Amino acid sequence: MNAKTLKPPRVTDTTLRDGSHAMRHQFTREQVRAIVAALDEAGVPVIEVTHGDGLAGSSIQYGFSATSELELIEEAAKTAKRAKIAALLLPGIGTRKELSAAIERGIKVVRIATQCTEADISEQHFGMAKEMGLETVGFLMMAHMRPPEFLAEQAALMESYGADCVYIVDSAGAMLPDDVRRRVAALKERLSIQVGFHAHNNLGLAIGNTLAAIEEGADQVDGCLRGLGAGAGNAPTELIAAVLDKLGINPGLDVFKLMDAAEYIVAPIMPYQPIPDRDAITIGYAGVYSTFLLHARHIAAEFGLDPREILVELGRRQAVAGQEDWILDVALDILRRKRAAEGAGDAREPAAAERSAD
Repeated sequence: MNAKTLKPPRVTDTTLRDGSHAMRHQFTREQVRAIVAALDEAGVPVIEVTHGDGLAGSSIQYGFSATSELELIEEAAKTAKRAKIAALLLPGIGTRKELSAAIERGIKVVRIATQCTEADISEQHFGMAKEMGLETVGFLMMAHMRPPEFLAEQAALMESYGADCVYIVDSAGAMLPDDVRRRVAALKERLSIQVGFHAHNNLGLAIGNTLAAIEEGADQVDGCLRGLGAGAGNAPTELIAAVLDKLGINPGLDVFKLMDAAEYIVAPIMPYQPIPDRDAITIGYAGVYSTFLLHARHIAAEFGLDPREILVELGRRQAVAGQEDWILDVALDILRRKRAAEGAGDAREPAAAERSAD
């Protein structure tokens, strides 16, 4: 597609939500204030702030937040002069209570996320969000697991419930550029509302896939400063801005201010730089939810296993968000198989020795 036919997408920065996974949900009010101020000054129109797993995500299953997400949302809303503050909500985790509280703290946008096969569970959540006057965005997570036509049907359900935009979400960072193009094109053809794309970098394709989505007409895309996010991270917001500027479709982002925010505000507080290392690549290769990375590493270390063994098996079982408890189950299954194999080997050795003696 010729660059002249492209249009500037709206960019949502999700450093303070997807990045919360890499930060183990330890963001402070001071960090939120600094990041929001920098993003706002650089012209980012939407900034997402919540626990990595959305409103009410702070829990033993998903990880406890160091600071209440409502306090962080309040700090973000007080700091932003132009940007809208958004929150993520997963049906089954966040409820009307948390959404109402987030509105009181200043959110203007809610992003309602379901597995790509379960759009039907979001109906009441879109309904109550629209009643409360919010802009609503639908997230079809793990979208690599289903073909474009199926995703278009699910997206149409979200549109019928009141979504203003529906995203193709590459939660596993498993898509190739053509996968993205076909899925975005299917939604653009089917829907009368906007279409978005959210990338992860597990196969090193976050920027390439984001560009592929834009080439197919995506209206909204996501990024994180310095790529700070689950798995190998997300498309870096500063890189998205630079690419859009080179294409002549910059939607009003200050490229150098975003570079500085990434380098001088976010980089110093990061516990590590998300990159496509061997475990993250395995997530993209096996098609596993990106947030499983740190959980799998922790459990693998505890049991003396290779994280890749766990991740590949999770991919084979088609584990999705909310099934973090499977990680331990898979590790124990692998351990049992290994011990059984070792026991069988030990039993064979004496028998072999006896045959040799004969």
